[in-house]
Formats: sequence, structure tokens, C-alpha cells
Amino acid sequence: MSNHLSHILAKWYPNRDNCDWVLATIYEIKGPCYRKPGAMMLFSSQGEQLGMLSGGCLESDIGINARKVMQTGQSKQLCYDGSDEDDLSFHLGIGCGGTVYIMLQQINKENDYLALKQVYHALKQRSSGVYYQSIVSINTSDKTYFAAKKISNIASTASLVNSPKSEDNSSAADWLATPIVPEPHLLVVGGGIDARPLVNIAKQLGWKVSLWDPRPANARREYFPDVDHILKGEADVLTPFANQEGVNAAVLMGHNVSLDAQALKALSTTPLQYLALLGPLKRKQQVIIRAEVKEDNLPFVFAGPAGLDIGGTLPESIALSIITECHASLYGKKALSISQVL
Repeated sequence: MSNHLSHILAKWYPNRDNCDWVLATIYEIKGPCYRKPGAMMLFSSQGEQLGMLSGGCLESDIGINARKVMQTGQSKQLCYDGSDEDDLSFHLGIGCGGTVYIMLQQINKENDYLALKQVYHALKQRSSGVYYQSIVSINTSDKTYFAAKKISNIASTASLVNSPKSEDNSSAADWLATPIVPEPHLLVVGGGIDARPLVNIAKQLGWKVSLWDPRPANARREYFPDVDHILKGEADVLTPFANQEGVNAAVLMGHNVSLDAQALKALSTTPLQYLALLGPLKRKQQVIIRAEVKEDNLPFVFAGPAGLDIGGTLPESIALSIITECHASLYGKKALSISQVL
């Protein structure tokens, strides 16, 4: 299962009343840490753990404390200091060396499920918003709410700490404001053999993936069992689909100039953030001319040839190259080595 919040809540929602649940949220960090403020994880009384808050070194101990919250009904705050040799987290093997502050809160009908129902429905409808949590101590009441808010750019997922709820006059609690954005939706044009690793990598990331290919022999369900939508018909179906389903990115890999051109023209007026075209630069110009569009007027990043230069020649490597460039573009990054930006 993907660690994206939409997948975690989809697993929790139908079982929300079948057992006890605890929400674990990172609300502050100091120094290098695996996850950032706003990262969430769910624990159940049946031993189920949904999501991750570290590289796997802290989850067992967090789970033990989550059971204490289930037993007492009281919220709990945890601190793991990876730089302190006397701290538990150091002995647990936390490798980042930073300090992580985590809040544990019980989830039940009495506290309106900590507004996670609203978050679940928003993500299911591919809507955005901000999830507010008060940073509570053991003796204060849990306060959470979800505010619908248009967040169009995937890069807006960075958490905002200590953002107070405007209607709340209390100064006793700081607020953690976590932007809630649905997982990226990728549209793949062309359902040939080389599209399979691309779709598989995107699905492994937890993305929503749709596929369009009007050719009868391509884009068959038996070859793409996990894809969310398989579209057939003429290219004009792509315009309303991209608008209505919130498509964020597209990859044109139909291996047919006319087919890719039709898709480019249909998508040229949609709110994509990224579009990639497979093939050399000469082919890109052919597709642009056939599509009767001007590259400078396209409202999205148009990558052609598609992908990053990682030295790959096999379909799996090319897929990784394209997905990596797409990921970086959606999240507003330059796809540099982390060692080069420190």
C-alpha cells in the first residue's frame, strides 16, 4: 500500500468503527529527519500500522505509546532525539541524527474522528484544503478541523507550523497547518509495452494513473491491471477528462506522430503542470506542427525529449527517467543531487 495520505485514509475509513485508532502526527523537527511536520500515521488496536514516520526505526515504539493512548483516552506527546546517546531513539537506531516531536491522538466518533472524515472525502473528490491540528498536551482537549481551500500546485504540500485558527481566540495552543493535496494524476498516452514500467512506477508512488490509446491492440486491461482509467475513442475525450479528473501530468508515448499530436492539441488548454513527449527533438517539432500549437503558448512545462539524463536505455530506465523529471516538476524541484544543494 502507498504511504500517501489518501491511501492511508482509504484503508482506515471503512474500518474506522471496527476497532480503536490513534493518529500520530509529526508536529516539529530539529535537524535532519526522515519525515517533516505534518506527516501522519495511523495505528489500530488490532495491530495495524498505516503509513510511516521514520525509516522504520521508531514505529514499534510509537505503536506501544499509541496503545497507551487507546487505554487512557488521553493525548500524548513524544520526543525522539537522535543526537542524544542517552535518548531512546538513539538506541533504537534512528539514523538521521535529528529530533522528532510526535503527537498521538485518539480517533473516534466522539471527537468527530479528528476531522479525518472530511479529509478523506476531500481527497476522494480530488479537492484540496488545509488540515489544522492544535498541539495539545495531556490535559487539554484535542482540536482539529479541515478547511477546504484551493491548492492547485502539488508543490504547496510544505507544512506550515503554528498557524492559528482565526476563529479561535485561545492562545494556549499552537496550530499545525498541513496542506492537503490529492496524489498526482498521470495520464499516459499510448498503451504499448514500454508504457508498462512507467505505469508501474507511478502506481508504486501512489499516483492515480489513466491510460489512453484508441488502438484495439493497445492499452488492454490484462497488461495494465492497476491503472485507474483506460480511455478509448477519439482524442477529444482527453480535454474534458483532464479537466474533470484533475490530471496533473501527461506523457505522450504513442510512437505515432499523429496520435501524439492529437493528444497534445487536446491537452493544450487543460490545467496540466507537466507534459512529456517521448522521442528526439526532431520528432517533437513534427508533433508540434501536426498539433497546430505554439510551444511558447502552452500553459505547462513541455519536456521533449522526455526525462532526465540518467544514462538509461532500457524501458525501465527510461520510465524511471521520465517519472523522476515529472515528480520534480510537480513538486517544484530542479532534480539535482541532494549533495549539490546542501
